[in-house]
Amino acid sequence: MAKQKGIIKIEGTIGDITFYRTRDGYLVREKGGVDGRRIASDPSYQRTRENNAEFGRAGKAGKMLRTAFRSLLLNRADGRMVSRLSRQMLWVIQSDQVSLRGERHIGEGELKLLSGFDFNNRGLLSTTFFGSYNVGIDRSSGEMSVDVNPFIPINTITAPSGSTHFKIISGAAEIDFAGETYNVASSETPFMPLDGIETTAINHVHALTADTELALAVVLGIDFYQEVNGEYYSLQNGAFNPLSLVEIENAV
Repeated sequence: MAKQKGIIKIEGTIGDITFYRTRDGYLVREKGGVDGRRIASDPSYQRTRENNAEFGRAGKAGKMLRTAFRSLLLNRADGRMVSRLSRQMLWVIQSDQVSLRGERHIGEGELKLLSGFDFNNRGLLSTTFFGSYNVGIDRSSGEMSVDVNPFIPINTITAPSGSTHFKIISGAAEIDFAGETYNVASSETPFMPLDGIETTAINHVHALTADTELALAVVLGIDFYQEVNGEYYSLQNGAFNPLSLVEIENAV
């Protein structure tokens, strides 16, 4: 594809040439591709139909996960998170060792492939927080916990310039990917100073459904703030707030 140059930028289609705007600037490409009706019926495009079906399921599953954690994703996700998550969901679907190609789905895939997924690639949890924590999942009680051991903030957190305070946030969800339902709970600490004083242990317990058989997911993140005259302001609208999928389990 080519980039548009000049003062006047065009969006739309002229003949067989399409002009459009992307994150990388104004681009132009020649119209092409195979007729959709042919793809839907021609035997030579069977593989394409199978790939399209699984890619569609990946997008749908990614949307379910995003919807479950929607309140936590506000100001904690980058602009390409949706496509990155869809790509990894496709890997999960492709790990299905039971179903036929084109019929593979999330339920038979290995959700552990999503473990460690960062919703914000401008702020990665692994390069922001160097403390230790434990994630616990108890299906019988329906409780999912995040325990963060005591740490010295200034030595343990790589904070964006201008930060004076932070919060540790976490969330847990049970998700029915097939039925498109979910249940979610979240917790956060009070504002904590980025200083040299060791914190106390942090314990977040998320109570969901006892004896649940649904897929389970736990996220952990940090929010950064700047304190000015007693008021706390989200630093750069949360541009560098990390949020990571630290644990996920298949339905049972």
